[in-house]
Amino acid sequence: MSPERSGASTAVLAVDTGGTFTDLVYLEDGGVKTLKVPSTPSDPAQAVLNGIAQIVDGGRDFALLHGSTVATNSLLERNGARVVLVTNRGFEDVIEIGRQNRPQLYALVGHRLPPLVDRDDRLGIAGRLGPSGEEIEPLDANDLAGLAARIQERGAQAVAISLLHSYANAEHENAVAEAARECGLPLSVSSELVPEFREYERTSTTVVNAYVAPVMSQYLGRLSDEAGATRVTIMGSNGGAIPVERARQEPVHTVLSGPAGGVVGALSWARRAGVEQIISFDMGGTSTDVSLCPGRPLRTREFEIAGQPTAIPVIDIHTVGAGGGSLARIDAGGALRVGPQSAGAEPGPICYGQGGSAVTVTDAHVWLGRLPEDAFLGGASTLDREAVRGPLQEIADGLGTSLEAAAEGIVAVADTAMERALRVISVERGYDPADFSVVGFGGAGGLHVAELTSRLGALKALIPPDPGLLSAYGMLVSPVTREMSRTVFASAEEPEVDVTIARVFADLEAQARNEMLEEGAAAEDLSTERWIDARYRGQSFELQVPAEDWVVGFHDAHEERYGYRREQAPVEAVTLRAIVTAPPPTLTATEVARADGPPPTEPTRVVHGGETIDATRVWRSDLAAGHVLEGPLVIQEYSGTTWVPPGWRVTVDGWGTLHLESGP
Repeated sequence: MSPERSGASTAVLAVDTGGTFTDLVYLEDGGVKTLKVPSTPSDPAQAVLNGIAQIVDGGRDFALLHGSTVATNSLLERNGARVVLVTNRGFEDVIEIGRQNRPQLYALVGHRLPPLVDRDDRLGIAGRLGPSGEEIEPLDANDLAGLAARIQERGAQAVAISLLHSYANAEHENAVAEAARECGLPLSVSSELVPEFREYERTSTTVVNAYVAPVMSQYLGRLSDEAGATRVTIMGSNGGAIPVERARQEPVHTVLSGPAGGVVGALSWARRAGVEQIISFDMGGTSTDVSLCPGRPLRTREFEIAGQPTAIPVIDIHTVGAGGGSLARIDAGGALRVGPQSAGAEPGPICYGQGGSAVTVTDAHVWLGRLPEDAFLGGASTLDREAVRGPLQEIADGLGTSLEAAAEGIVAVADTAMERALRVISVERGYDPADFSVVGFGGAGGLHVAELTSRLGALKALIPPDPGLLSAYGMLVSPVTREMSRTVFASAEEPEVDVTIARVFADLEAQARNEMLEEGAAAEDLSTERWIDARYRGQSFELQVPAEDWVVGFHDAHEERYGYRREQAPVEAVTLRAIVTAPPPTLTATEVARADGPPPTEPTRVVHGGETIDATRVWRSDLAAGHVLEGPLVIQEYSGTTWVPPGWRVTVDGWGTLHLESGP
């Protein structure tokens, strides 16, 4: 791979921070360098800086593209800022009431995570707007004058402002923001973040942004100051990159930062292999992220993280707590459980020799011989198989079985959790897995992808080059995007509806383009997409369709989704969305050499199906285009290991991608 640019330096560094490792891909003058360094959970920026010091040539200008889990972890661990929420008097509890849905359908007493803002930290003020933006009650000057003091006396670290119907008229929120600005705290204003209807989702999104803003601002500020990069860009949850300053102000857009890069990268390599319909399968150290791409990444705004809805555009990714570092245990009923608890980067799996004492999925693979002891990180490090024996024996004794059976059981339980996730995004949404190929990546993806492809009934499996670094690669091929939206509630029957829609779209596009130009994009490179969230009048939810011929498009989309259409029913444009995109640097992939003979291999022993069988080991760097190998096979490389079971065949294409298929 190499970036094609004109003028400035061609050095680009992509960094993806994971739970166990931080991955770096460095492109410089047509050359590629890769690196994995241990993550530093207590200070995530340190791992990034450590990697930069090792991989970047001193004094060389470079651009930094970064995918971060800092915002995500802050929400999951509930260690974000103390937020004061300012809203309309009488509506302080919107964030707690929510939608009144039951999180556990059959529980007599359900449990819901508490809101991110305590009841005493929700401030109600006088003033009210109507749904069309008309003023029903003016703001109270005394409320505004004393607002900063009320916020400060609560020890706030960030402020969220969400008033009724601010999507139709932002004047009240702007006035409240001006009054709150005296505190000198980070402000999150709903009309700037999510100018859309649905008070609960808009308020929740604004609160989430405020909750993670201080920690993200500090984290990204440190990277900007200390990384030495000429430009810092952050991967957004919607699959597009955003400038670092915007990420500091609107960190809610980074909650799926790393996984989004993986989906974009997986689809990019699949297209090179001639495959358009894929299921991305990203198995890392702490979790597995899966996403269905029927020719394109699917996006959604119905996204929830740590129990908090966030109405931002994200790639539709489903996550389960099963990764290479997931811990195995026997529960009180004697059943084998795996995850969601993880060994993480500290201390990590037992075989890493860093103090781990509980058996992980990685330890199970080492014991089974599928993860060779002497090939970790390309042979730069070794794994301690014997250290796994004692803790694994405890699990085997608890199950009344052998060490090998216990290890295979751990892998099987993890497979079951991941298979369930894959079915959620495919079968349960009406897609036939037989129409898709599974793209396996992440440090542990290659160890499980064959078994999961078989269980799912998918077409075949693909393993791109450097699978453990694919999320970082995806950031390199992600466009820079800016999405603007506004709720309008315009019926197709209104005489001036086309004029109204065109005017709003023009405003949204102008705002997005101006911001992109200020961030350094070239005007001639910008392209725009227009989308409309539409519904039949009276429906509770919308379908997103292209703006051109949106009424016909909505009827068609409704029939495809629900099986019927209502041609005579009035259609309503609820929310308009304009997406302005600037292309990423063009990356050229170099074809691998053609095979002129079989690759060098060596024998090994692997446990499969309760038996120890003969298998073959091969380095991926020795594979060439046209090579065809039969399982059982262990393919070793720097960023990951691929396990090819008996009955499976692997073919190498012209770009170096591995194609795994079962059967004759």
